[in-house]
Amino acid sequence: MPSEREKMLAGALYDPLDPELVAGRERARDLCQALNATREGEADARRAILRELFGQGGDTVWMQPPFFCDYGTNIELGERVFFNFNCVVLDVCRVRIGDYTLFGPGVQILTPVHPMNAELRRREEYGKPIEIGADVWVGGAALILPGVRIGSRTVIGAGSVVTRDVPDGVFAAGNPCRVIREITE
Repeated sequence: MPSEREKMLAGALYDPLDPELVAGRERARDLCQALNATREGEADARRAILRELFGQGGDTVWMQPPFFCDYGTNIELGERVFFNFNCVVLDVCRVRIGDYTLFGPGVQILTPVHPMNAELRRREEYGKPIEIGADVWVGGAALILPGVRIGSRTVIGAGSVVTRDVPDGVFAAGNPCRVIREITE
């Protein structure tokens, strides 16, 4: 029988009140609180927290607090990913982000999904993983919804709501986000 954590990561219905999952969220929130309390001159302290928080990429991520996440361990960052102020990553499923990707202020990356059935929603939820390629720029206040893949070298316009996959090398924007044009030199 899979654990609730295993079910969560697999995108199956799971109990979010499972003690192991509650402890994982408490750990991440404590680390985020510590990160968000650091001052600009405390680069070594920030780096130590980021290494502990993220599943991968804490060594090179460039973080401008405040930052918030559910678990942190389910976030896999490439080289030199940048998060501007007030970013949120709800990582009940894997969130993979490629090298040199930039997030404007207030971006939210959301993997959780709640069932439409109210009775089931009281007890369980599930998630869908998100993958963001390399050299992506996500404009401020964009929402990236569960199960989305954003291709490499793509730009997402500020305030966009990304509800479906976006290919490589395009500018996409809007609500819902749609491809506006290819990016050319």
